[in-house]
Amino acid sequence: MPLTALDTFRDAMQALPLIAILRGLAPDEAPAIGDAITGAGFRLLEVPLNSPRPLESIALLRARCPAALVGAGTVLGAQQVREVQAAGGQLVVAPNFDAEVVREAVRLGMVALPGVFTPTEAFAALAAGAHGLKLFPAEAASPAVLKAMLAVLPAGTPLMPVGGITPESMAGWRRAGAAGFGIGSALYKPGKDAAAVREDAQRFAAAHAGFTTV
Repeated sequence: MPLTALDTFRDAMQALPLIAILRGLAPDEAPAIGDAITGAGFRLLEVPLNSPRPLESIALLRARCPAALVGAGTVLGAQQVREVQAAGGQLVVAPNFDAEVVREAVRLGMVALPGVFTPTEAFAALAAGAHGLKLFPAEAASPAVLKAMLAVLPAGTPLMPVGGITPESMAGWRRAGAAGFGIGSALYKPGKDAAAVREDAQRFAAAHAGFTTV
């Protein structure tokens, strides 16, 4: 029986719970950047919809990286969810919580990770069917905030800080209970070549391995 998107998400969260945020990725870069990131162990890839021709990049990454969960970020409406799904995407990430976006992703069998910043938003997102929560912007929060939110959220809720995450900062968040992280410009930015992306992806993977094996 083929794995569902949710199965792939759960497996990836066990293996290396880091989401590569490829903002600005162009389709002609997608295969090489996809190889670089998945070669370092990443299995969660998102192309924000404010990138150049993002649906093309999503389709290319899905074909190139069949073991990864590939989808879109900055998904702001239900129609965009349908467009991502038509391009082969299985992951919907947003900077905000919009119930229609979450419900449409769930209806289509996709994984929904909306952005939240307060307990009110977090509970509403879970009630709409979200599979995990993106704490955004993490620069305006702290590990203490994340720990306090997890104390009241249902046990096992994946809460992932996004924004300003570095290999050095991850350990503090993990001690507070972060399930994973979204990694953006510290991993990829337009013009950065695949070799440099692979090197930084390996740094993040090594940092994660370091604090999970202690």
